[in-house]
Amino acid sequence: MLIAIELMLSGASINFMAFNRFLAPDPIIGQIYTLFIMGIAAAEAAIALSIIVAVFRRLRSINIERA
Repeated sequence: MLIAIELMLSGASINFMAFNRFLAPDPIIGQIYTLFIMGIAAAEAAIALSIIVAVFRRLRSINIERA
């Protein structure tokens, strides 16, 4: 599921850059949105990794069905 969200965020970034190139008069707006989306993706990956580490420390396994 994490990979799917990352792909959606990457697709949104590409769309912002493409629409900015052809439609927006200000050339920097699409790049700013893309940097913002990259920050969100990095935060999402960090949160997912911290949840996995917390589950592993508690259960000594990443298999959540074992709980």
